[in-house]
Amino acid sequence: MRNISNTPIGKTDKPKKRPKTKGVKKTATTSSESGVTRRSILDLLKREGEQTATALGGALAVTPMAARLHLYDLEAEGLVAARSEAHGRGRPQKLWALTDDAARIFPDAHQSLAVEMIKSVETLFGAKGLEKVITKHGDLQRAAYRERLASAKSIGDKVKRLAAMRADEGYMAEAKKEGRDWLLVENHCPICSAAKACTKLCANELQVFSDVLGKDITITREVHILTGARRCAYRVKAR
Repeated sequence: MRNISNTPIGKTDKPKKRPKTKGVKKTATTSSESGVTRRSILDLLKREGEQTATALGGALAVTPMAARLHLYDLEAEGLVAARSEAHGRGRPQKLWALTDDAARIFPDAHQSLAVEMIKSVETLFGAKGLEKVITKHGDLQRAAYRERLASAKSIGDKVKRLAAMRADEGYMAEAKKEGRDWLLVENHCPICSAAKACTKLCANELQVFSDVLGKDITITREVHILTGARRCAYRVKAR
């Protein structure tokens, strides 16, 4: 097992201030490309978890140094942070991950309003009234998902279509084959604050998935954002 060092990243690990290059002006295109690269880095860290600058550079077809410079800029904005991990006899490597503040970069589906609405419904109509609202929301989801999955011929096709719909809703969802099973992975939860305020929302969604996939298919949630995981993942397989 590799040893993990909890030593904070010191100032000596930061790159030296780069000298200005005379005669070279920062163009709109350069700025735009830089923004795209940084967004891609944030997206990769959200989907894959912590990564080294080398791994990020390889995934984005840029040099490790270029990826590292983008990471330092993102660190200055409070969006990413690094930790050191021992790696054999060589120098410890830096593993980069998103910070809690990075949540503002990803869709939140008007969470503040959603939380306020949930509390208001419960206050005005009680727990039973809130349950009726959640049930109605589930019914609307079932109708939409069933229409999209109606012509699917296999488990894989169903999971792919469901993942596509969830991705459109802001869940950064994807379908992955794992052995004989399929995984529905949601790398982001755009209703996380609302789900924390009303855990029935998550339980209801799992039931919706089970209903639209069909009686010959089972789906179980293996990891859950609300329990501290960085994503939600559901295993889908034939009964």
